Amino acid sequence: MKKLTLLATALIATSALAQTYKMRVLKTDGSEIFYPTEEVKQVDFVEYNEDEPKEIKVFLAGDNVNQDGPMKLTKMENIGPGGGNILVYPTEMSNDPYVKHGVVIWGPGGGSKPSEYMGIINRLASHGFVVMALRESPGSGDLASAALDWLEEKSNDPNGPLYNRIITDRVGCAGHSMGGLESEQALIKDKRVVTAALNNSGDLNHSAMTLVPTDKTAMIVYGEAGMEAPNAEADYGNNGVKCPACLIKMVGNNWGHGSGPWSGMAATVAWMRWQIGGEDHKSEFTTPNGQYVNGNIIGDKGYWNGKYKNW
Repeated sequence: MKKLTLLATALIATSALAQTYKMRVLKTDGSEIFYPTEEVKQVDFVEYNEDEPKEIKVFLAGDNVNQDGPMKLTKMENIGPGGGNILVYPTEMSNDPYVKHGVVIWGPGGGSKPSEYMGIINRLASHGFVVMALRESPGSGDLASAALDWLEEKSNDPNGPLYNRIITDRVGCAGHSMGGLESEQALIKDKRVVTAALNNSGDLNHSAMTLVPTDKTAMIVYGEAGMEAPNAEADYGNNGVKCPACLIKMVGNNWGHGSGPWSGMAATVAWMRWQIGGEDHKSEFTTPNGQYVNGNIIGDKGYWNGKYKNW
C-alpha cells in the first residue's frame, strides 16, 4: 500500500485557516462533504490495492438449528474416493469470491450406510454447508482425509459445481458411533480438520481426545442410556485433555445409542455454525444456563446436560 500526503497539510493547521475554512470533498455522484479544518490533522491519498488479501467469510443460511434451513439441495450418490459416498450441497451456491461454503465430513456408524443419516446431512447442507457422507467409517480418519482430498480437487475444477466455492483448510468432521471415532482421528491427524462433533461415540481406550491439539475443538453428544456413555465420559474426562471440549448428554427420555444424529442433531448444527461458520454460539455451550448445558431438547422430550472445559 502506498500513501501520499498532501503538501497543504501543514497549512491547514494554522489558526487563521482553522478559523476560516472548511475542507470540501466533492464525490463522483455530485454530493459534497465538508470538514472544518480544525478537525483535520492530515490528508492522505491511499492507493487501493485490489490484490491485498481479504477475509473469506462462511456462507450460512437460516438461523434456527432446530429445523432445516432455507437452501434447496443437490444430492450426488456413489461418488468420491472409492465410490459409495454421498455429497449434498446447496443447489444455489455463493458466487461471491469472499463468501464461501464450509465443509462437513460425516461418518456413518459401523455397518450403517450414509443414506441412513439423510436427516442430519440435509439439515447441515440446508444451512449452507457442503456435506460429504462417507461410505463407511473405519475409525482411523483415513477415509475422512481422502474425502477431503477429493473435495479439494473438486474445488479446483472449473467445470464442477464446487469450483472456488468451498473452504477446505478449515473443515469440520462429525459422525455417529464409529463415525465419531473416524471424526476424532481425522481431527488428530489432519491439519485441515479443526473441529469434530462425535455423536454417541467416544474412544474405546479413553485417551484419543488427549491427542487433539489445543488450537482445535471437540464435542461429544451422547445418550444417558446409550452403550457409548462410558467411553464418551472417559474420553472427555481424561485429565490429559487440553483442547477446548464439550460433553453434551441427552437426559430425561432414556436416550440411547441412536439419539445424537436424530433428536439431538441441533447440537451438531449449532456447533458447526459456531466452529466453522464463525457464528456466536459460545454461550450456548460454555455457560451454566446455556442451551446445550442446561436447556430443553426442542421438539422432543428431555433436556441437555452439558459440561465444558479449556475454553
